[in-house]
Amino acid sequence: MRSLALTLARTRVGDLWSRLWSAPPRRQDQLRWLFAPDLLTFGYALRTTITSLVALGIALWWELGSPQWAALTVWMVAQGTRGKSVAKARWHLFGMVVGTICAVALVAALPQSPLLFIVALAVGIGLFCFVGTLLPGPATMTNYRIHGMRASGFTYAIIALDGIADPEHIFQIAMARATYIVLGIVLESSVSALFQFRLGERARDRLTHNFLTAIDGAARSLAALLAGDGQVLSRARSVFATITTLSDQIEFAEVELGRHHGHEGDHARAALARIAVLLSRGLDLAALMHMPGGVPADGFHANAEGVRTFLLDLPARLESGDVRPVLDRLGALRAACRQSIADSLGEEMGSDSRPPASADAAAVLQRQRMLQHGLDAMLDDLEQAIIQFEASLHPLPHDHFHYRIRSFRDWQQALANSLRASVTIFGAGVIWIATGWRDGLTFLMFVSIVCSLFATLEKPALATQAFLTGALWAVGVSGVLVLWVLATPSSYEMLALCLSLPMLAGGLAFAYPTIILAAVSYNLFLPILIGPANQARLDEIAFFNTAMPLILALWYAMWTFRLVLPFDTKGMRWQMRTGILKGLRLLARSRTLPSPLYVIERNVDRFVRLLTNAEQTPEPVVDAYLQGILSAMTIGLNVIRLRAVLARNVLPPQARQVIEEMMGRMAQFSGRYGGHYGRTARAAKLAIQRITSEAGREANLATRMEMDRALSSLNVISYELDTNQMFFDAASPYLDSALG
Repeated sequence: MRSLALTLARTRVGDLWSRLWSAPPRRQDQLRWLFAPDLLTFGYALRTTITSLVALGIALWWELGSPQWAALTVWMVAQGTRGKSVAKARWHLFGMVVGTICAVALVAALPQSPLLFIVALAVGIGLFCFVGTLLPGPATMTNYRIHGMRASGFTYAIIALDGIADPEHIFQIAMARATYIVLGIVLESSVSALFQFRLGERARDRLTHNFLTAIDGAARSLAALLAGDGQVLSRARSVFATITTLSDQIEFAEVELGRHHGHEGDHARAALARIAVLLSRGLDLAALMHMPGGVPADGFHANAEGVRTFLLDLPARLESGDVRPVLDRLGALRAACRQSIADSLGEEMGSDSRPPASADAAAVLQRQRMLQHGLDAMLDDLEQAIIQFEASLHPLPHDHFHYRIRSFRDWQQALANSLRASVTIFGAGVIWIATGWRDGLTFLMFVSIVCSLFATLEKPALATQAFLTGALWAVGVSGVLVLWVLATPSSYEMLALCLSLPMLAGGLAFAYPTIILAAVSYNLFLPILIGPANQARLDEIAFFNTAMPLILALWYAMWTFRLVLPFDTKGMRWQMRTGILKGLRLLARSRTLPSPLYVIERNVDRFVRLLTNAEQTPEPVVDAYLQGILSAMTIGLNVIRLRAVLARNVLPPQARQVIEEMMGRMAQFSGRYGGHYGRTARAAKLAIQRITSEAGREANLATRMEMDRALSSLNVISYELDTNQMFFDAASPYLDSALG
């Protein structure tokens, strides 16, 4: 038995030895950010480390009470590009002013009322979270309008909690904290400006690259559609996500262009929005190609092949910088589509030398005209996108064009975020008051900071968990520095030398996407845990009395976020679905119609939000919801087009009446109780039959063209209702249960 164990041990040691010396080297890509960073990442980390150490040195030179806040502010504001840094600095400064005023007012009003003070603190940060959720743009860490409200809550908490311990000196405390923040912002902005060369030119290059990236994805998808892949747009998730991401980054390029730039950013946003419209036209064309009897004929195939070749070559042509040949070629393709439509009408209606087409042939010609109309409309939107792209490259004199950032407010989510933050902070305050914990104010401060930063996110518990990981690393590194290294140096130069490598490592980690939140936490809390000062060194007791409240605060906030109004992915999808059905009903009956761009951007926002929160969701459920959102967008756009046809009042009375009846059914479409889905689908088919039969007897050319447009929209609506019945029929079972 003993010999067997000895043999087994020798075998394992031999295997280990062979792996160490003869096996191929193991990949260490997860640590590549540390030992092999790219030049831009290293430059960002080095620049920010130097700036934070300079801010710390100036704060020590001025003999400020808590100089670590100056270094912390540098890390909060610093970003990889000049535009992001300046935008974030502006909103951080704005948030600091708002938070400082509110904190002084809070301490002045409730200096001797601990419980009321905690309630007011919790409600105040909850209000900041409420307002931040409603500001334009997605609730991500790169949205610096929301960061302004986060900075307000952050400043409100640290000033109020420092001031409540010494309310007679609240003004001096507030001014000291504001000085740290302003010092950090000014230094970071000044130093980052020194490393920026050809800023305006690079910003314009970035706008160009953004458009070319988006148009390349859209062109490839549409080319595949014209080649016969009818489901390519439903699978092209990344194209819609790319358009949203690139549009969100345009404001940073506007900052880099400077104060005297034109409306390049507005035109760039409009160009990206037009690409989304272009994709929606592709969805219409896909539906028309799949309608009964909608098999493309030779004429459409010829035009489609020309458009397909043009789309595949489009990014390379645009990259040359001269869009005039592109627009000329586009005009020729549109002329070919219109000529095909005119020839089809002439063949169907006949002439002096040729009799009208038979009923069956007329129906075939009519369906082919719908396809040609769809192809022409798609080329029209592509032309508008290229024109906006040209305007973003070459600003026009006296240009007053403006394309504002769309805002889709979710009041229910804003209220949930506000309540979550308020309850978490109030609970931490109750713990402090009930236990009489000596370091309870520090614990409450860290909880308030976390709530200010993460309560506006849809999944704050996951973000706090990543923050806790970074805080543990900060505690470990700062423990080594405080208890061993920093006990020796007695000058600022040696202090900066000791801090440079740990800070540089944190800056390098910031550029690695999978650990970015942990890196932010590490960079923020490292200066706090070290606690540099002019007249003293942090001892073991003071260090542990700072580190323990920090870890407990993050752990407490993480679990409270999981228990208080946790994010429900199924609930989010169900709310999204009911909102879509309600929106379709409003489109059919509302007196004032939204623009097609609004409908597209609203549904693309839903599309991206669904993809962002698709973790651990069965793939069939995600695909069904994505398909449902795209289908709802297509139906909504065609409802708007039908109402525009009715508003022009060109249709014959019978055709107008049948469309109005279909709109009446749509106005009751898929209510939460009872459905009306089947009636709407039948009304759309009946309208198609009635208008098709009447179109053959219509002799007026303008009326026939209008009837063709109405039929195109009705066919698309009917196809989408049939294809996605489970999504649109609110009387059907809950979609997750049906497909999960």
